[in-house]
Amino acid sequence: MRANFRMQRLFIENALHAGAKHEATREQFNYLINVLRLGEGSSLLVFNGRDGEWRAEIAMPSRKQAVLVAVEQTRPQPAPCDLVYLFAPLKVGRLDYLVQKAVEMGAGVLQPVMTQHVQGKIGSLERVRANVIEAAEQCGVLGIPAVEEPRKLEDLLIDWPRDRRIVFCDEGNDSQNPLPILEGIAERRLALLIGPEGGFSEAERDLLRSRDFVTAIPLGPRILRADTAAVAAMAVIQATLGDWR
Repeated sequence: MRANFRMQRLFIENALHAGAKHEATREQFNYLINVLRLGEGSSLLVFNGRDGEWRAEIAMPSRKQAVLVAVEQTRPQPAPCDLVYLFAPLKVGRLDYLVQKAVEMGAGVLQPVMTQHVQGKIGSLERVRANVIEAAEQCGVLGIPAVEEPRKLEDLLIDWPRDRRIVFCDEGNDSQNPLPILEGIAERRLALLIGPEGGFSEAERDLLRSRDFVTAIPLGPRILRADTAAVAAMAVIQATLGDWR
C-alpha cells in the first residue's frame, strides 16, 4: 500500500491501536497547531515504527493541549529492512544528509565505524536518531532503523556474524562494474560499508580483503564523495540483491 503524502505524518512513541491516545509534546503542539494551523478534528497520520501507520484526529481539551486519537490503520507494519549500513562519520552537514538517505534507501541498522582517515565524528547519537525520524516522516517510511554506538573497524570485524556478508566500496578495485560481483554473492543478509572522505588506509583495505565474509566492489570509473558513494552503493545493492528485486 502506497504512502499518502497529502497528509501530515508524525512519529510518536506510544503504542497504536484503535482509540489509542497520545498527548502532543510541547514541540509537537507548536508544530501542529501554530505552524501547520491544524485544530480540533483535523486528521494526520501517525506511526511508531512497530504498529503500522494510523489516521489520527486531533482533540483539544484546552487551548494549550492537543491529544491525538488513533482512528483507523492506513498501512500495516512491513517486515523490517535487513540491510546493515556501516559508515565512517562525515562532517556534520554531510552526515545529516548521509543518514537521511540511508533511511530512504532501506537501511535497517545504522552503525558508525571509526577508521584511520575518518574526518567527522558522532557528536550526538540523539541528533542522528532525530534525522532518522525526520527522514521517515517525510518519505513515508514506517520502520525506524536502529542507531548503534560507534565502533572501531578492527573491533567490528573481530566479532562480526559470519552469516552476514559485508560489501565495501573499494576505489582501488581493478574493475569498474559492481554488478557481476554482486550477482555472484549467494548470501541475502548483507551489510554495506562506506569509508571516510579520505578513503580506507592500505592497512584497512588489506584487513578487509583478508576476511572471507567481506566482498569489495567498485563504483564505476569516477571518484565519488563518501555521501554520493553511499547512495550509489545502496541503489545497486537494493537493485541486485535487496528489496527492489
